[in-house]
Amino acid sequence: MRTGRPLTAAAFAVALAGLGAAPAAAAQGGLEVYPATAAPGTTVTVDTTACGTRGTAAGDARTVGAGAFTLAPASDGDNAAGHFAVPASAQPGTYEIVAQCAGGTRVTGDLIVSLAQAGASGAQMPKGHVKTGVGGALGPDPVQTAAGVAALAVAAAGGTWLLHRRARGEGI
Repeated sequence: MRTGRPLTAAAFAVALAGLGAAPAAAAQGGLEVYPATAAPGTTVTVDTTACGTRGTAAGDARTVGAGAFTLAPASDGDNAAGHFAVPASAQPGTYEIVAQCAGGTRVTGDLIVSLAQAGASGAQMPKGHVKTGVGGALGPDPVQTAAGVAALAVAAAGGTWLLHRRARGEGI
């Protein structure tokens, strides 16, 4: 059992080292994508603080079919921002969007393309029953439904009666 302590200590040290590295990576800044999930035809905005104050960048959304775009200093001057439109031909999936700062820093962010977003105009919600092969084999016949409910009620009452007898010590 003495082997467990050095292994635990080593795992703890690795975890601490990983936590120490996280703030350094976060300080560099990534590429923020708004909205993170978009339907074809949606205008997407990206921004980053990685390019520095009043920084610029060349954006690349070719993975989704949108091509190149420019990130310019935002009104607050602390980040570079740009936008592009998700093409109507975009297929559902996750796409990497890239920005190359004028100073050479490269940052990436993910865009998820969805054909229809919940609540979006024109989006169709699913209707009807799902054919999973589980349940529903008898159909919506009210007589069969009532018979099933009655059988469940009898089973519940019988189980309650047996548990009550057992609790009183009368056995089963």
